[in-house]
Amino acid sequence: MTENTARTPEKLSWRFPATFWNANLAELCERAAFYGMFISLFRYLNEMVGFTDEQTGLITGAFASILYFLPTFMGIMADKIGFKTALVIAFALLTGGYTLLGAYQLKGTALIALTLIMCGGAIVKPVISGTVAKCSDSAHRARAMSIFYMIVNIGAFSGKAVAGDLNERLGLQYINFYAAGMALLALVLVSLFYRDVDRAGTGKTVGEALSGLVRVVTNVRFMCLILIVAGFWAIQGQLYSSMPTYIERVLGKGYKPEWLANINPLVVVLLVVPITHLVRKLQPASAIGIGLAIIPFTALVAALGPLLQSRVGQSIDLGVVHMHPVVLVFIIGIALQGLAECFLSPKWLEYVSKQAPPGEVGLYLGYSHLTTFFAWLFGFVLAGYLLAGFCPDPRTLPAGVREQWRLATDSNYRLMLPAEVAPALERDGPVPDAVRAALAAGGCPVPAGARLERDTDGSSWKKNPPRTWKIAGPNVTYTITESRFKPPRAKEGARREIVELLVSASTPRAEKERPPLPAAYRRAHYLWYVFTGVGVLAFAALLLFKYVTGRIDRRAAAAA
Repeated sequence: MTENTARTPEKLSWRFPATFWNANLAELCERAAFYGMFISLFRYLNEMVGFTDEQTGLITGAFASILYFLPTFMGIMADKIGFKTALVIAFALLTGGYTLLGAYQLKGTALIALTLIMCGGAIVKPVISGTVAKCSDSAHRARAMSIFYMIVNIGAFSGKAVAGDLNERLGLQYINFYAAGMALLALVLVSLFYRDVDRAGTGKTVGEALSGLVRVVTNVRFMCLILIVAGFWAIQGQLYSSMPTYIERVLGKGYKPEWLANINPLVVVLLVVPITHLVRKLQPASAIGIGLAIIPFTALVAALGPLLQSRVGQSIDLGVVHMHPVVLVFIIGIALQGLAECFLSPKWLEYVSKQAPPGEVGLYLGYSHLTTFFAWLFGFVLAGYLLAGFCPDPRTLPAGVREQWRLATDSNYRLMLPAEVAPALERDGPVPDAVRAALAAGGCPVPAGARLERDTDGSSWKKNPPRTWKIAGPNVTYTITESRFKPPRAKEGARREIVELLVSASTPRAEKERPPLPAAYRRAHYLWYVFTGVGVLAFAALLLFKYVTGRIDRRAAAAA
């Protein structure tokens, strides 16, 4: 079967030309790369590169929103130079951007890298979807798009799953190298196997695109609808901005927020078909209304974590597994997000088409992604300010408060050694008296005959690995880790490196021995109340929109 071979409608099949499958494989690689990087991006820019919460929110918001704004214009370029050439350029940009992002933890370099990734991703979006459309006729278009949608979700799921292990084992920068490898694989696939498709009838000039954009943004009714639905996606976008950072600041490391985020696509894949069938007879506005009615509860459930924790403690016995109550409420909230998306997404484009003036349905469908542009710009920027206000970066806290935070979020953490014992750690052998005394003063007695040894296990895989030492005894092993970090500051020159010697034990402390979070985090869950309010406003705005537009339409019909 070739790209343009006509098929008999009565004999539907799942056979598509080789270029269709090659394009989908490339899309799988690109989505795995993007979502693996994106779920880690906020933390990476904040923790590794050194941007403040507010700066990180602004940068990630601009990156994500512009990425969804550019595809229309990048698609025009692809029509001019050819799909294959465009994809080669795109994956070359992505490979270089991801590599640069992971190789250097510098602010200027990170901005350049994100620009490369943004441009490359904006090329891929219209070209791959255009290839899928051109490799299928009208009778097989639904099947082709269903395969494409499945590939997108598989890529998103696998990318975030890989990110969880890489981030925990090696460090946040390594997911960027994984993403670069996936982009390079896609570049090889496209270079060797992709064949250009017939692009007749797809051409458009930049002037036409800009003219269409002006007509869209000056349509008050359509823009109101765009902004209302953006409230939904602003909350959904917190899977990639505030949620991972919130989890690690409130609970500590090891909870893999990447896997929590994967609950959303899993629910969508499982439920979108039956729910779409269930609401097939509903008016699009009604189905969208259901989605907007559910979305505030997804944030509200997340806000209830501290309340549940105060009632049941640090762990809930679910029979099969034990789970932290904050993790449980996020699982429920994210699952509700997926449920809400199943109601809203399938009917959204249908609703857009009904709002478009006669003869401009295609134009309005093309610019329906403006919801994501506004949602992620607003949602990510707001997340940065909310995190800074309610759930601050521990590195910005005084040393004593930071110490309490470690004790509250890490059951194996014991104490911070005074800086003056650092010279005593430079030589392996019997535990030096200065180290032994400091540990004993912190409630960590060292058994007689214990030895101090430099630990190098796994450090060769890490860039600038932290120095670690072990003190092994009959019943317990202490690990001393040298932590180096620079507190984020608005001015680069104001940043100074802080060095701390952190002691962890192989046996965790009992729950009753763990202090509460510092007062700086007592209101951390308030950020979810704010997003609950965003969802409520979006739902109320939709009701008002339906009421006002209904009255306008009835008056227009009566006047006619």
